[in-house]
Amino acid sequence: MATLSSQSFAATVSNFAVAVQGSASSLIDFSIGSVLLAIAEAVGGVAMWLQGLILQVAALTRAATSNGTDLDSWFAQFGFAREAAVAATTQETFARYTPTNQATIAIGANVTSADGTVTFAVIADATNAAYSATQDAYICPAGQASVNVTVQCTVAGTTGNVAAGALNTLGTAIPGIDYVTNGSNVQNGIATETDAAARSRFVLWVAGLGGATLAAIQSAIAGVQQNMSGIIVENQQYNGQTQYGYFTVIANDGSNNLTSTEEANVANAIEVVRPLTVTYGVHGPVQDTVTVSMTITTASGYTHSTVTAQVQAALIAYINAIATTASGATLPYTSLPAQAYAIAGVTNVSNVLLNGATSDLTIPYTQVFQASTSSVTVN
Repeated sequence: MATLSSQSFAATVSNFAVAVQGSASSLIDFSIGSVLLAIAEAVGGVAMWLQGLILQVAALTRAATSNGTDLDSWFAQFGFAREAAVAATTQETFARYTPTNQATIAIGANVTSADGTVTFAVIADATNAAYSATQDAYICPAGQASVNVTVQCTVAGTTGNVAAGALNTLGTAIPGIDYVTNGSNVQNGIATETDAAARSRFVLWVAGLGGATLAAIQSAIAGVQQNMSGIIVENQQYNGQTQYGYFTVIANDGSNNLTSTEEANVANAIEVVRPLTVTYGVHGPVQDTVTVSMTITTASGYTHSTVTAQVQAALIAYINAIATTASGATLPYTSLPAQAYAIAGVTNVSNVLLNGATSDLTIPYTQVFQASTSSVTVN
């Protein structure tokens, strides 16, 4: 859209005076308090109001200049919608001091943070061995001190992304349960799709409307849920064997993983747009565990244990953020000490090993790099 030419209030009043004076045969009085100045300012005020309406309407007629609910209404004209927020889920440990009797943890029971600002509710999880479908509850048998239960934040979005140990208060009294805690950080809560992300996905969606194209399949995968992406390799089976008229999809839900439900959802989305007679296979990424070890020296005034923890966190974040493409991915050996040196207080890095060696690590498109606190050691 071309830039719209607008005028300020002062310029509008000035132009009014110039136009009047140019049409008059004698000098016109536009001094403060004059009738014509009052008329010019009144006209200027109405002009500013009309100009504002025009600019607002112009902005609302394009996705590029619309925001928030206005952008949603613009998308709605085409049957397109932004992806909703995703509530965080995690495993919560329900424990007791005296495991004499059986404890039943009903669906809907709540656990909260100490300040009560974050609440998670117990949800059904058929994959959890402790869940009883007949009782619609989790069972902690007599003699067992604790049980892990699947819980979900009651508010969708990043509100539920809390640190390990934060969910430490029983919101619902449960006979036979004394205390609760979450053993790991919760990081899978996702905020509502941003305006920028929705605009980007809309372009891909439009490109794939015809179906039976690469863009259509990419759009179908991206539309399954937030952060879902896919690597598409044409004319090749998952095992690397050439097969014309077949394509392999490695789908990633944003956490370097793909559940069986997500895999089915991706396949269903592709089925709608795939070309006739063309076959395909959907697979999740294989996590290639990366082991790193190094020794650092810290400057005086810094706590060594604190710095090592920061270096470890930086290494894990860097490794897990490396995106795999259709040609695979590479983790450069020399990038590891660079991550350590970027942490304040690190004066020297030595004894760096990547999977027990001192060379780059390369993986194919079917894999993703995965590092954790158990695989990254910083001394």
